Amino acid sequence: MKATALEFRWRFWIFLVIYVLGFVAPWDLALHLDGTGPNAHVWGQLAVLLSKSGALSIAAAFNLLLVAGILCAFAGAWLRTWGSAHLGADVMRENTMRGEGVVADGPFRYLRNPLYVGSWLMTLTLALLMPPSGAIFTIVLMVVFQLRLILGEEAFLRARLGDPYADYCRQVPRLWPVMRSGVRGSGARPRWGQAVLAEIFMWGVAVSFAVLGWRYNARLLIQCVLVSVGVSLIARAFSVSRQPAA
Repeated sequence: MKATALEFRWRFWIFLVIYVLGFVAPWDLALHLDGTGPNAHVWGQLAVLLSKSGALSIAAAFNLLLVAGILCAFAGAWLRTWGSAHLGADVMRENTMRGEGVVADGPFRYLRNPLYVGSWLMTLTLALLMPPSGAIFTIVLMVVFQLRLILGEEAFLRARLGDPYADYCRQVPRLWPVMRSGVRGSGARPRWGQAVLAEIFMWGVAVSFAVLGWRYNARLLIQCVLVSVGVSLIARAFSVSRQPAA
């Protein structure tokens, strides 16, 4: 069930492929033949279903789903940025697992895997723009693949750090945050600038939904997602180029 070292090394590109397949849904021939209308995505189809129930008008249903998407996007972006600021953007970009010590600052005091939980929240937002089959595919694969990564990382850290990490795991839940933490942080200062740069894709998506979502144009939002991906890749390349040579 644990992810292999190869999966960890190529995790960023695996994520990207999963998302691309979710948006394109190449297996859904019916979608490409006669389902290319303005509501051929989860956002539109869920809104129609909600309005047919009689509980909401179609406009209210679209707005409810949009607000839910915006909240998930900002929660995911903030959680990942908060975690990145304490973990370090350089650690996140590593192709191999690192374990110099237990990180118990910021969100890691309340939750062992805030970065993955943040990614899941963002996936729910992006799924609104996907065809239903693509959304199901993406959500399931992201959950399964990231759970494999979590188990692989935790096994590595248990072997590397021993009792201190085992004690940390006993006090801090893996996926569901505690309201009060008994773990004391080290007091290390967060690196917010690096964190925002590392999570620029997340913020790009969140801001796009908040500002442009009220136009109810899924294609426009998908274009914003693509722009956010491009900016994120540029920021990633810039960050790597600035790293000192070993």
